[in-house]
Amino acid sequence: MFPEIGQFALALALGTALVQSVLPMLGASRGNVLWMRCARSSSIAQLVFIGIAFAALMQAFVVSDFTVANVVENSHSLKPMLYKIAGTWGSHEGSLLLWVLILAAFGAGVALFGSNIPDALKARTLSVQAWISTGFLSFLLLTSNPFERVFPPPLDGNDLNPLLQDVGLAMHPPLLYFGYVGFSIVFSFAVAALIEGRIDAAWARWVRPWTLAAWMSLTAGIALGSWWAYYELGWGGWWFWDPVENVSFMPWLLGTALLHSAIVTEKRDAFKSWTILLAILTFSLSLLGTFIVRSGLLTSVHAFAVDPERGLYILGLLGISIGGSLTLYAWRAPAMEGGGLFAPVSREAGLLINNLLLATATGTVLFGTLYPLFMEALTGDKVSVGPPFFNATFIPMMLPLVVVMGIGPFLSWKRADLKGVFQRLRFIALLAGLAALATWYVARGGPALAYLSVAITVWLLFATLREWAVRIRLFDVPLAETIRRARNLPRAAHGMTLAHAGLAVAMFGFIGSSAWKSEEIVFVQPGSVIEIAGFDVRFDGVERVRGPNYIADRGTLAVSREGEFVTTLYPERRSYPVAQSTTTESAIRSTLAGDLYASLAEPASETAADTGAWTLRILYEPLVNLIWIGSTMLILGGGMSLSDRRLRVGVPRRASRSGPVATPAE
Repeated sequence: MFPEIGQFALALALGTALVQSVLPMLGASRGNVLWMRCARSSSIAQLVFIGIAFAALMQAFVVSDFTVANVVENSHSLKPMLYKIAGTWGSHEGSLLLWVLILAAFGAGVALFGSNIPDALKARTLSVQAWISTGFLSFLLLTSNPFERVFPPPLDGNDLNPLLQDVGLAMHPPLLYFGYVGFSIVFSFAVAALIEGRIDAAWARWVRPWTLAAWMSLTAGIALGSWWAYYELGWGGWWFWDPVENVSFMPWLLGTALLHSAIVTEKRDAFKSWTILLAILTFSLSLLGTFIVRSGLLTSVHAFAVDPERGLYILGLLGISIGGSLTLYAWRAPAMEGGGLFAPVSREAGLLINNLLLATATGTVLFGTLYPLFMEALTGDKVSVGPPFFNATFIPMMLPLVVVMGIGPFLSWKRADLKGVFQRLRFIALLAGLAALATWYVARGGPALAYLSVAITVWLLFATLREWAVRIRLFDVPLAETIRRARNLPRAAHGMTLAHAGLAVAMFGFIGSSAWKSEEIVFVQPGSVIEIAGFDVRFDGVERVRGPNYIADRGTLAVSREGEFVTTLYPERRSYPVAQSTTTESAIRSTLAGDLYASLAEPASETAADTGAWTLRILYEPLVNLIWIGSTMLILGGGMSLSDRRLRVGVPRRASRSGPVATPAE
């Protein structure tokens, strides 16, 4: 009965979305306040209906209702409860239901908390959001019904993919979806503003909190997925430039550009057309990622032949959303140019460079992701574009961006004194050079780019701290005055400092774990000793253990350094009989200096059980934990900025809330 309730709730949500997509928009064009304000109740109703559907699907997974095909394909009665719940979004149908739930949540969020937004703009925004919901709810009901029944029901299910049965990955999809689906509301604000014909500082102020919330969640989702890949897959890496990683990374890059561009629009009434374009493109990349992942293109370009209904439907939604919004932009954008003028050396110019570098980097990642798919579609030949291409193209563009990040906060609006800025930062530049020399002296190896990257990272970290110290006049005034100034400083300023410093900390992790990683892959028997990065690792053998729904071969590794015992590591190789698959569970000894990482790759031979011989992978990853620490600082910095009273209060209402729509401002 619960699945039928869920399906009926989805149908009601679709009907509500259809009403919301038409009536408030008509109300805004005719000045009908009642029609405009129906967007609020319909947004909340839509969230309630989709929430009921999601709860019904989760209930089916929790009780192992094997009359539901989705539960059969992605669950098992012996699976731990956490992963039964995670199975709700572990399939195409379930994850798409989570997709529309988050879509509705952002719409309801604007309806409930956007009291300072004019009725006309809010009505248009929520109508555009309902257009998106209508497309995906119809897709869900027509091609991807999560409540489809199976008869006769099997005695048990097929189990969730064992790689997904992990705490990190259980939380990864909701955070990731909250991020790139969250950009839908920014897209809706942009399209609504284009329809209304007005972009101003007020619009930018209303958009920034929603952009920041989506960006924070996407950052958390990407970081969590990277951490999961690091400790779960057994490869010892945290980023592989995989297409699935790229489709979430591209909206993050453009979303970062959008955050900074919106600041210029708010402060200086400039970059208006560019900010609107970024809002459209950021969500368009989220839609493109949805299409790539769900159409089967990542496996084969011929996946349309396997399931053309799903792929073509998403492609149609993609064409309407992106094509329609860009057409509207081309029509309306010329009337929105103008705003504050600025000199080539100014904060505006620094943020413009920031935006151009981020947009170019996004284009590079997009090309590297789509090129193999296009070539296979055109020629039938499989082409691989992997880390060498991305590292050679992406990293050189990011290093100048980091340099500009250190300078930008010191620049004043409209016109800046570059000479004065460099006088303030000359000690920081000297410190960066000394840091690179000290790293070379200690490491005595590694690529030259690594030492340059160290210098630039030190530059960013200490320039960021220097700018914060100047704001609170640290060491220039009595301590009590410094504390008072720090308390009075806007939270957004503290958030910017924390986020920029977090990026620098994460970069230390990127550099250390990439340039100076040590790795050994060896065949071992009980008693074998491997030397790596000053550690002696003794293999003491493998024992068979049982888990709730798996059987594992658990290795024992005794780690010592200079004759002193350090720790014992227990890497595992797990076999899931129901899913008929095997996973690797790495064992990691973590410190700030680096990780000692071990995984059992596979038996050295078919007779390994008799001889005790295994293939062992041992790595030492210097500074790798700084990646997760820096990512956490980025998220906390975003949260601190989001809590800034100026973003919560917003800007004064416009004089006319319900009158006719204004003509284009410029």
